[in-house]
Amino acid sequence: MTAGHPSDAVPSTPDRSLNTVDALVQLSFLVQGVLTRVAAAHELSVVQVRLLGILRDRRPGMLELARHLGLDKSSMTGLVSRAEKRGLVSRVPSPHDGRGVLVSLTPAGRELTEEGGAEIERAIGELAEALTEGERAQLRALAAKLLAGGAGGASASGG
Repeated sequence: MTAGHPSDAVPSTPDRSLNTVDALVQLSFLVQGVLTRVAAAHELSVVQVRLLGILRDRRPGMLELARHLGLDKSSMTGLVSRAEKRGLVSRVPSPHDGRGVLVSLTPAGRELTEEGGAEIERAIGELAEALTEGERAQLRALAAKLLAGGAGGASASGG
């Protein structure tokens, strides 16, 4: 079975007979578990963590953010409004579109993003400790190939 609760997803001992779908789904559950724990520790949702991750290196408009996150306009507006109320993001008028706004991190949002990002990096790094450096390089190459080939609108910069 490829779906279930993240804590039920990974066998206690590695099962080398996993098919590709099961292996990728279970790996996804591990990563989502890390994101969920870090988000909860900072009183954020996983979608808010993804929002902050996207904003690390860009100032997108609302439409671009909605595409990255797979949200409709009203959901995107609510998400940004909640982050703005917490002082994590700000909206500025777009210089290219009089009706549009760009969203960027505030200093507090950048600090939280850096702190949370370091926690995520440590936790996911621990997952990869069992791999040799060659295996980690191979994993990065395979992940990059999968992401380039068919992420179907999903954003790799989720935080």
